[in-house]
Amino acid sequence: MSTDELDVIVVGAGLSGLAAAARLQAAGKRVRVLEARERVGGRTLTVDFHGGPVDLGGQWLGPTQTRALQLVDELGLELVPQYRAGSRLVDFDGSVRRYRGLLPKIPLFALGELGLSMARLDRLAARVPREAPWRAAEAARWDAMTVDDWLAANVRTEGARAMLRIATEAIFAAHPRELSLLFFLHYLHCGGGIRRLAEVEDGAQQWKVEGGAQQLALGLSARLGPAIVLGEPVRAIEQDQAGVTVIGACERHRAARVILAVSPAIAASIELPATLSDDRRQLHERMFMGSTIKCVAAYPRAFWRERGLSGEAVSDRLRVRLTFDASSSDGRLPRLVAFVFDADARALGQLDGDARRQAILDDLAALFGPEAATPSAYVEHDWRADPHSAGCYVGLLGTRALAQLGPALREIAGRLHFAGTEAATRWVGYFEGAIESGERAADEVIEALRV
Repeated sequence: MSTDELDVIVVGAGLSGLAAAARLQAAGKRVRVLEARERVGGRTLTVDFHGGPVDLGGQWLGPTQTRALQLVDELGLELVPQYRAGSRLVDFDGSVRRYRGLLPKIPLFALGELGLSMARLDRLAARVPREAPWRAAEAARWDAMTVDDWLAANVRTEGARAMLRIATEAIFAAHPRELSLLFFLHYLHCGGGIRRLAEVEDGAQQWKVEGGAQQLALGLSARLGPAIVLGEPVRAIEQDQAGVTVIGACERHRAARVILAVSPAIAASIELPATLSDDRRQLHERMFMGSTIKCVAAYPRAFWRERGLSGEAVSDRLRVRLTFDASSSDGRLPRLVAFVFDADARALGQLDGDARRQAILDDLAALFGPEAATPSAYVEHDWRADPHSAGCYVGLLGTRALAQLGPALREIAGRLHFAGTEAATRWVGYFEGAIESGERAADEVIEALRV
């Protein structure tokens, strides 16, 4: 057993756990961070690829993400705008069309209904309290239906329904039939509405971190130094009147308090103290991760830019549902990033690497033409196959869960506190939510240690 006398052990060296540890260390607390991976960053992952860094995990920031933007400034990092010049593409009803602006080219009546439906969803979302969605006046009714149920009952045109399904998949990495409407509306409210979550300009995809988003975690980890222990997956946490014992694969660690800064789906694999409520245990079992394969293809030329395209495309039929330009900020390294979600991600994840690569390149060619089928280099990450994430972007809830189990997201179970972007009240699922929840859990511990 480690004989160090610690105030706090933080489980998980993603952005949330690192933010918690940094806040605790700044308050003079003796802290240790245990991370199962051999790296920090959690669901951020920046890799060297064909001459420069690319993000295979979370990468974008947008307006109102104040904590994340402040961290960028503190670390001396640079933000670069997501490339958006030119026309977008929408693949709908068997044909690929260009469009500009927020709404795609679909039949006129469907286009009008799409705009009205987005506005209505934002109005409904505003009625869900960010800190306590279970207190919404219609929480029980909304939690009993899926997003797909709401679309079927309230959106008449297939074109508008298709675009809203694509938007849902792009934002959640899950099909609308899998998501509770209450969870969906709460998530929208936490991020500023469906337009902000879906958009580049003034939206959640407005900026990238030059050099890669994992630098946020690396910068925080540099402050913590030897307090971080890598390659130490946690098997169990035990609690007694004097403190907690965290049992890792290599060692037993002892402290007064512990912060669990992993997703509920990963927390389910850890044996936790009996002080955990039944609702929290159910949350671990019922909050599932989104399914995402993120792929980057490099090309000799940015042929899409030459044709007046931004690189952004959405599809209602292809396995590749969403693409963006992923070129280096100076344009010297032309690249496209593609996303596969939900059942398509699960199906492609069963294929061997060559077959999966070919399937994705076939879809890029269907969107951007034959040049997209022959990249200079290709890289991907299947987040469902990552044993320490079990999916991406974020933990999700189906029906009849949030209204009952929501309070357990931020409960304090004896000496055990919970962080992670799933437990945030602003920008759930994003860097901002990860930092907010980590800092909140750290403040809880600081207060508890005063007693």
